Amino acid sequence: MGSDAGPFRAAAQGLLVDVRLQPGARHTRVDGLAVLDDGARVLKVRVCAPPSEGRANAALLELLAKAWKLPKSSLSLAAGRQARRKTLLVAGGAAPLKRRLDLWMAELLLDRDRGQEERRSPAP
Repeated sequence: MGSDAGPFRAAAQGLLVDVRLQPGARHTRVDGLAVLDDGARVLKVRVCAPPSEGRANAALLELLAKAWKLPKSSLSLAAGRQARRKTLLVAGGAAPLKRRLDLWMAELLLDRDRGQEERRSPAP
């Protein structure tokens, strides 16, 4: 799973996305990119839902569909149903999806960096 290029990989049916999911978290959010011990780059996501009965997986798909402005029906779990490390399939044209999600990722990282700068800057 994953590569040096990031968590997004082209596939015949669309785009594969490598994810590291933390179920039962305090907040539901996308944290950004993470590099795992094996060097794989994944999208790090937290959801409040527990891992039981597929609730965390459903919350993951719902969160990402909303964040990416895609129908939930276009996202499915390709691997890792009972693991924290997962691979999602986003159905559609791989090239346009990758461009769209690369832009989304850049905005996410930029917003995160801005937030960190604001927290470091003293209040006027």
